[in-house]
Amino acid sequence: MRRILRSTPLATLLAVVACGPAPSEDGPPEVAYDVIVRGGRVLDGSGNPWYRADVAIRGERIAAVGDLDGVNAAREVDARGLYVAPGFIDTHSHAGNGLTTAELSGAVPLLAQGITTVLVNPDGGGEANLLTQREALEAHGLGVNVGQLVPHGQVRETVMGLEDAEPTPQQMERMSSLVRAGMEEGAFGLSSGLFYTPGGFAEIEEVVALGQVVAEFNGAYQSHIRDESTYSIGLLAAVGEVITVAEEAGIRGVVTHIKALGPEAWGMAQDVITIIEEARVRGVEVFADHYPYPAGSTGLRSALVPKWAQEGGEDALRERLRDPETLPRVRSGMTENLARRGGAARIQFREVESDKSLEGGLLSEFATARGIDPVSAAIELLGEGSPSIVSHSMREDDVRAFMALPWTMTASDGGLDTEADGVPHPRSYGAFTRKLSVYARDEGVVSLASAVRSMTSLPATVFRMEDRGVLRPGAVADVVVFDLPRLRTDATFQDPRNLAEGVVHLWINGAAAVEDGQVTGALAGRVLQKRHRP
Repeated sequence: MRRILRSTPLATLLAVVACGPAPSEDGPPEVAYDVIVRGGRVLDGSGNPWYRADVAIRGERIAAVGDLDGVNAAREVDARGLYVAPGFIDTHSHAGNGLTTAELSGAVPLLAQGITTVLVNPDGGGEANLLTQREALEAHGLGVNVGQLVPHGQVRETVMGLEDAEPTPQQMERMSSLVRAGMEEGAFGLSSGLFYTPGGFAEIEEVVALGQVVAEFNGAYQSHIRDESTYSIGLLAAVGEVITVAEEAGIRGVVTHIKALGPEAWGMAQDVITIIEEARVRGVEVFADHYPYPAGSTGLRSALVPKWAQEGGEDALRERLRDPETLPRVRSGMTENLARRGGAARIQFREVESDKSLEGGLLSEFATARGIDPVSAAIELLGEGSPSIVSHSMREDDVRAFMALPWTMTASDGGLDTEADGVPHPRSYGAFTRKLSVYARDEGVVSLASAVRSMTSLPATVFRMEDRGVLRPGAVADVVVFDLPRLRTDATFQDPRNLAEGVVHLWINGAAAVEDGQVTGALAGRVLQKRHRP
């Protein structure tokens, strides 16, 4: 067997003696492992620089990391010139619904990025009954692992409907019971979407109380904050609410897809960073996640319609839009919110069920074609359905500032879709690859080791995912091998459905999900359940 030279002392220090049977002197050598990935540049998830080592897999676990020259495996993978890392963890994924379908359960766009685990039910949305959701996720098999969050907004809607009101003691107890039931089912924490309805109707004391339930299970709190711009309380105060929940409930808080949205918030990244780091200095566990794009995605209603007009849901909103006495007030609020987003030329239609020809186009273009102002155009569309949009409302320097922080994880905020689902945000197809290729390899905004850490050990630590996010003996064999020079994503805002390139091999729970750049079709993922602390 060809010996692979290793000059890095750390590789020698980390060499692990194989636990399998020794080679026989009288016959063919016995197989010690299922797989040995040989000679790769190991980025173990810790943030340390790469070192050269072999990685062995037996069953569902990593069995050894180090110099395994002379040891045999059923399959050997030559990783010379390639990087070997823990499988990537997406802390904010809308893939949950897609994964429950036979068509999308294989999660091919995620595997192409090296993603092995996703957290679903973000923004306070999703399924409040996690047992029911788990059964649906398992129905067709899973291409990736799935961790569940308890969605605050859905819990509130289950108990209170779409009412803008303070919960009664009885309603609060029922919400607490639903959160506790979700945590007992193995949820990794609580998500909220205080920007959206009905989550936005909640005062922060309500969230703190539910966070205290989550704290009993050592879970985390992840929030799409109440205001990423100047919609209501302002960006800094909204980040402060996450800090309040983390501090008062005694849990880890995550500002999810952290951003400074719109012209009035551009340049505020450093102010946000300052208040988070001040909280961390005094002992509050606050983190963030982000996606590496200067554009987000949401619903046209959520982006433009004032919260008071959304109470009661879509039917109630349409009644208000038809009411000549109420409409001027709604229009005034929408005009202000459109300005907060940077104007109609920054609003791109993602999915418009009432007119598919609009998908991929801009609100400004639609308004011009109709000969009306953009707010009137938006009102017309909201009267017919609930379009989703891509909002080009961030500035690149803020994006870079947030991603470079040691407490910021990587997330996609993407989902799984079919051709019938409009023109999705390209983050669904390229978020992780884009960060590694553009911002680490090409531009050096973050080091490669730090970028990998933000996708692996950091999210595993924040959400307490045991034995994941690291390459070490005993850890679960979620392993990605990628070719750094070949990493690329051709997914664009106009043509987003292009798979990422550069992932050469991928194992999920020890099973090969990608081999030689090709998806195997193995459904090796599972629904993960967080262990309760004693």
